[in-house]
Amino acid sequence: MKIEHVALLTRDLEKMREFYEDYFDAKSGAKYENPKTKFQSYFLTFTSGSRLEICYKKFVDLQPGETLGYCHLALAVGNKEAVDHLAARFVADGYPLLSGPRTTGDGYYEAVVQDPEGNLIELTTD
Repeated sequence: MKIEHVALLTRDLEKMREFYEDYFDAKSGAKYENPKTKFQSYFLTFTSGSRLEICYKKFVDLQPGETLGYCHLALAVGNKEAVDHLAARFVADGYPLLSGPRTTGDGYYEAVVQDPEGNLIELTTD
């Protein structure tokens, strides 16, 4: 298992992209936009290979566990079956399944759960 990426929810997506590119030599991927939810994001890749997802919602309607800043921790747990199995285990143990398992518009297979303190964890494939 590895940390796939960490995500930040921001008010100014372009300013944050430029900041991380300028100060930390991050390389930005293409902008992802979901017209239905008004969600936008960039994945920024650092020279080490680690990634940061910066996120924006046009109408910030924070859900339980969401704040500006830290958004979620994505853990790559293996294949689709591993995502499904771990999501089912969370539910069986009484933790909320907030979405998925599903394939997202930007191609991730994921399920979103909460840890005991309400922090969002995105379970993804490798």
